[in-house]
Amino acid sequence: MMRATPILTAQPFTTLPKQFRHKGAPSDWAKMTRPGLAMHSFLEGAFFDTRGDLWLSDVPYGRVFRVTQQGDWHCAHRIEGAPHAMRIAPDGRHIAVDYRHGLIELTGKDSFSVLSTGLPDQPFLGLSDMAYAPDGALWFTDSGRSSLSDPTGRLYVMTPDGDLRLVLENIPYSNGICLSPDGAWVYVAVTRANQVWRLSARLPQTGQPMVGTFLQLSGGLGPDGLASNPDGWLAVAQAQAGRAYVFDALGDPLAEVRLPTGLWTTSVTFHPDHSRRIFIVDAEHGAIFQADLSDI
Repeated sequence: MMRATPILTAQPFTTLPKQFRHKGAPSDWAKMTRPGLAMHSFLEGAFFDTRGDLWLSDVPYGRVFRVTQQGDWHCAHRIEGAPHAMRIAPDGRHIAVDYRHGLIELTGKDSFSVLSTGLPDQPFLGLSDMAYAPDGALWFTDSGRSSLSDPTGRLYVMTPDGDLRLVLENIPYSNGICLSPDGAWVYVAVTRANQVWRLSARLPQTGQPMVGTFLQLSGGLGPDGLASNPDGWLAVAQAQAGRAYVFDALGDPLAEVRLPTGLWTTSVTFHPDHSRRIFIVDAEHGAIFQADLSDI
């Protein structure tokens, strides 16, 4: 008999301070995604650095925040763009996927350089999320405005040498992405199909790889951000559902973590020093929540 999946309630960690809440006209990205809504921020792309600081991207207003372990917020970057996610590359550079500009390097507080706008005959649609593999390869998603009615979202990988390869181009909104801790598997959130796909990180020399549905979800908008921990657990932020799900390496459910407030769950990440502590981002209120999964 299958045991019931425990339902946990996340606890508040920190909230975007008032001085960082946008009060002017909404950006073009905000008008496109939330027409008629006054958007103070839209936080995405959560991850921890090796010091234990939490990083977040504010898509509509071109900002990247660093949040200390004490909950203090610092605006590390602010550009004229729409960064969906940023990661610290193995060589220490701040690399971001930007909906407007493509794959970029954040070179200063308010400066950036463009690394790639796509392949010569296939410009990016609008990049969404990213993850570094243990071998230094950069995997990233290119969702644009794809959906079930236009399943043209893409998945790319860039080798440590800078070679760019189009891996898939048939995804109904390719979104969150992460790898298994050993780097063997790539997980992709397919938001508009309410699925998480899985493929081997070892690609064929030519052509597209075989891909399977690892998870079939329901409710909300569909999966957004993904994260894995050293145990091989997979955390899934279920967009517009106010919750995150956690599964083991076989895809069996371990926990459902609900937010006490807010529905716009965009991102999840595990703490680097406490691998069973999960942090969940709610973009509706600009809030970060946490939950301890040690007892599940």
